[in-house]
Amino acid sequence: MLLKGKTVLITGGASGIGKLMGEIALQKGAKLIIWDINKEKIDETISEYSSIGDTSGYVVDVTNIKQVDEMAAMMKRTHGAVDVLINNAGIVVGKYFHEHTTTDISRTMDLNANAPMFTTLAFLPDMLTRNSGHICNIASSAGLISNPKMSVYAASKWSLIGWSDSLRLEMKQLKKNIGVTTVTPYYINTGMFDGVRSVIPLLKPEKAANKIIKAIENNRIFLSMPWSVRFVRFFQGLLPIWFFDWFVGKVMGIYSTMEHFKGR
Repeated sequence: MLLKGKTVLITGGASGIGKLMGEIALQKGAKLIIWDINKEKIDETISEYSSIGDTSGYVVDVTNIKQVDEMAAMMKRTHGAVDVLINNAGIVVGKYFHEHTTTDISRTMDLNANAPMFTTLAFLPDMLTRNSGHICNIASSAGLISNPKMSVYAASKWSLIGWSDSLRLEMKQLKKNIGVTTVTPYYINTGMFDGVRSVIPLLKPEKAANKIIKAIENNRIFLSMPWSVRFVRFFQGLLPIWFFDWFVGKVMGIYSTMEHFKGR
């Protein structure tokens, strides 16, 4: 799918990887719509990107079903059809599970797992009617591999991956021309994972954003960053769990990456 002339909606699009993807979409000739919880950041982004292309932004709490539905209806009247939906908004709480509050758990699951479904449900019927569209869900490598101090975050991303790929299969079964891309990146150096220490280099935001947009254009099913992430499930099935834990935890140091986590 070429983005030129298309309308692209990005949740959490006023900062981080979401903002970078928006800039790339504009450079490719798309019309950009941002949903974000931070009005100040939205205004800054619109001001910054207005010289690049058509940019609009709205304050939306994507965990609020009523607000999502009302805003989607308003957008259809004002902007017309959304061609590409990028479910990017997310949060991380980095601590042991027993240290979480029920609010921590609810907020994480609501934003990372439920909100992409709410938002997609608001726009998918029109895509089905037009038999055209693309949905990109920004998950995480944490949705493939367990990690200490990421239990609830991992749960939310495992959920997102399962739903996202099921949606892809449904579109295929229904013979609909609607692409679904599931993105499973390692830590991206945007500040969201500030304090993470890793033997594997953190991903550069600009490079990651470019790869995601290219994956949408090429209708890729899965985009794993770095490429080695795609082998996680294979090795989990192939190796004894004790050996997998030893290699990933001791050799690669993955299980200790969150020890000094601060977050944004």
